[in-house]
Amino acid sequence: MIISTTEKIPNREIVEILGIARGSTVRARNIGRDIFAGLKNIVGGEIEEYTQLQAQSREQAMQRMKQDAQRLGADAIVNVRLTTSMVTQGAAEILAYGTAVKLS
Repeated sequence: MIISTTEKIPNREIVEILGIARGSTVRARNIGRDIFAGLKNIVGGEIEEYTQLQAQSREQAMQRMKQDAQRLGADAIVNVRLTTSMVTQGAAEILAYGTAVKLS
């Protein structure tokens, strides 16, 4: 499966648009990470626990988007975007979406 943030795939022709492929996950912080994050807030620097949580969440959303595109019979997903929104205090949704397409 080709996944691209561009609207075209070099040397390939899009022959059919199958629809929007999407994948999301909602993740909440946990008390253990919050303790370490609180300490980092005091001394400064990157909050690695949250960076890791965000990276895992993005990967899961991308994987779910890919599965959705496969269900549609896609060869590729173009114009891929990622968004984040707060669902509730301490929990956020990561959404990956793009256009599922067939290639020649």
